[in-house]
Formats: sequence, C-alpha cells, structure tokens
Amino acid sequence: MVHRSTAENPSSKLPSAKQLSIAAAVAILAAVGVTGYKAWQSSQPDPNAAIAAAEATASQLTTVTSLGRLEPEGEVIEVSASGAAEGNRIDRLLVKEGDTVKTGQPIAILDSHDRLSAALDRATDQVRVAEANLAKVKAGAKSGEIQAQKATIARLEADRSNEIAAQQAILARLEVDRSTEMQAQQATIARLAAEKQGEIQTQEAAIARLEAELRNAQSEYQRHAQLYKEGAISASVSDSKKLAADTAQQRLNEGRAQLNQIRQSRLQQINEAQAKLNQIDRSRLQQINEAQAKLSQIEQSRLQQIDEATATLDRIAEVRPVDVQAAAAEVNSATSAVKEAKANLDLAFIRAPKDAQVLKIHAYAGEKVGNDGIVELGQTSRMLAVAEIYESDVSKVRIGQQATITSDVFAGELHGKVEHIGLQVQRQNIVNTDPSANIDARIIEVKVRLDEASSKKVAGLTNLQVKVAIGN
Repeated sequence: MVHRSTAENPSSKLPSAKQLSIAAAVAILAAVGVTGYKAWQSSQPDPNAAIAAAEATASQLTTVTSLGRLEPEGEVIEVSASGAAEGNRIDRLLVKEGDTVKTGQPIAILDSHDRLSAALDRATDQVRVAEANLAKVKAGAKSGEIQAQKATIARLEADRSNEIAAQQAILARLEVDRSTEMQAQQATIARLAAEKQGEIQTQEAAIARLEAELRNAQSEYQRHAQLYKEGAISASVSDSKKLAADTAQQRLNEGRAQLNQIRQSRLQQINEAQAKLNQIDRSRLQQINEAQAKLSQIEQSRLQQIDEATATLDRIAEVRPVDVQAAAAEVNSATSAVKEAKANLDLAFIRAPKDAQVLKIHAYAGEKVGNDGIVELGQTSRMLAVAEIYESDVSKVRIGQQATITSDVFAGELHGKVEHIGLQVQRQNIVNTDPSANIDARIIEVKVRLDEASSKKVAGLTNLQVKVAIGN
C-alpha cells in the first residue's frame, strides 16, 4: 500500500540527496576494488607465461653433446671354435687382418679336419656296403649259395665227428697211460718194500751173529782176566782178550746202526715212491678231466656251428620282408652316420657368421683357441657411433635426429642419424680427459648410424673415441 501510494506520487520519482550520496559512495568503493584487484592480479606470475618461457628456453637448447665410440653394426663379434668340436687347435688360418669375409666363408680349419674327413669317408663306404647288402637281400639267395651252405653243414658235421673221435682216442690213451704208470709205480713200491724186508732180515742175522761173537769175546776176556789175577798169564794176553771183546762190541753197535739206516732209507724210498704214485694219479686224472672237458666243448661248439649254419641255410633260402626291412634300416643307419660325420667335419671349419671385416686375429696356425676366440669380426662397411648421453639429456634426443661426429684422429666431420636410444641406464665407460669432469655419471647409450661416406672414412677405426653432437 505504501509502495503504491509512493508510485502514484510524482514527487517520489526524484532521488533525495541522501540517496545520491550513498550511490556515489558505492560507486567509488567499486572503482577502488576493481583497481586494487587488477593491481594484485598483475603482481602474481602467469602459469601459461612460465610454460611458454620454458618452451622457449628448451627450443634454444637444440644440440646435445657427449663422448662416444665407433663400432661396426652389430658390434664386434668374437668368432671361436664350437664347444662340440674335438680339438681346438688351429691347423690352417685362411684370413689375415683387414680381409673382408662373406657369410659362411671359412676363416680357419681345426686340426681335427683330417681325422673327421677320414671318418666321413668310412661312413660313406658303410653306406655303399649297406646298399649292396640291401640289393643282395632283395635279389634273394642263389641256388649255388644254398648248395654251398649245405656243403658247409656237411663239412661241419664231419669235422665234429672226426674231432670227437680224435678226442675220445686221446682220452682212452690217457686212461691207459694212467693205469700203466700207476701199476709200474705200485710195482716199484712193492719191490722197495721187499728189498727193505730182505735187507732188514739180513742185517738182523748179522747182528745176531755179532751178538754171539760179543758174548764169546766177553767170556774169554773174563776168564783170562781171572787167570791174570792168579798170575797164570801175562798182562798182554789179558789185554788182547779185552781188545777182542771191545772190538766185538763195536762191530755189534755198527751192525745195529746199519740196521736203523736201512730201515730209515728204505722207508724214505717207499714214501717217495708212494708220493710219486699219488702225483701220477692226480696229474693223469687232471689230464683225463681236461680231455673230457675238451671233448664236451668240441661237441657243444661244433653242434652250435652246425645249428648256426642250418639257421643260415634257412635264412638264405627265403627272402623275408623282415630281412628287407632290416637291410633297409642298416642303409638308413649308415646314411645317418654320414650326416653325423658331415656335421662333425663341418665343425672343423670355422666360418664367418655374417659379411664382415677381420679386425683382429687371436689364434694362428698351430695355436690352441683361447678365451678370446680366433678372430674378431665387424661390419665396418656400416659403422655406428655409440654416444653416451647423460640421463638428464636423453629426453632431448629423438630417433632420426641428425648427428655430427668429430675426433682429432680424422679430419673433418662424420654425419649420421640417431637410430636407437637405449632402454637401460648404465655407468659411464668413456671418460673425458678433463680432470674436473664427472667420472661416475649415469648415461644411456644412443646409437647413431653413419652415412655411407662417413662409414668408409672410419671403417678401420673401430673403438675410436669420438665426440658426438646431436641436434636438429
């Protein structure tokens, strides 16, 4: 109601002095705020301006420089003998430093070449033998071969019969010899026993006689000794009778000793004869046993030969598929042996794995192959510069960038393009001669492929230290 009456009053449309002053104050405050805000905003850094400035600065750093080295494409290859090669001594060296070789070209020949070549020849001959045997099996047996095999069987049977008869005769002769020798030795023993008995009896009779003589002599001595005491005879007569008695006693003692000697010697002879009889029995029995074993061996071996010959006759009389398959398997086996011999012989040839140039020789003719191998090869017709870029600069390098390579060793510059950027951070290998330079920097290897003219210029400077500048 109040607003309506005011609107209807014409005098209410005109602003009062108080309203005008308030409006003016608000306008002044707004102007001051806008001005202050613009001043504060102008004092703050602009993010877009900082990014633009950084991009401008980065655009000015267009070149990355580093040390590097030259190497052939594919790096340097150390060619050595195969670990399966028998004998790692060089027989002939077929290249010299600086020579260019093609893929598969022989570089050296090992001293096992002649032996492996002979083995290949033998294996080849075995193939021919196996093929000939296969052809013979396929052709079948000839009638002449069958008749010849039958004759062989008949001959073996006759040989068996003859050898058995001969061995049986030897066995019978040995048995007769054993019986004869034993009878003769037994007769010798009986003779020695009889001689012993006769000699003992004779000696015992002699001893009895000597005993009688001793008794008689002792009686005479005692009688004459009594007469000597009575003074009837002289002392000499008594002494002679005493001497006669002592002599008789001595002869009796000798007779008894001879009797013992006869008994011992004859007993020894009989024992020796008995031992010889036992030896004859054992040796002849051993000979008989050996002859019997040989007879059995003859029977078995000859029978085995006859069985084998009969089996051979059965085999050659028929061409069986299994025989053909066996002969064919021998051919295949011999052929495989030839392939193996060829592979072994190929190991005696040390060949170039790719087209390259001989950079260095480590082993000459007559020397054994060491840990460094035989030769070092490199594709020097296509050279690379391997630059060691600091890890902080690698983000500025891109595939395809132009690069310039310089060194004090050659005149002018080499040119190429970045071909590969490594994926691994490594320790720095190439150290600047500047003593203040960082010798423990972390780098990434970047490979620069040289153009054809530059590659030809430094083909003989593998591992040369160079300076590499990469940029647009």
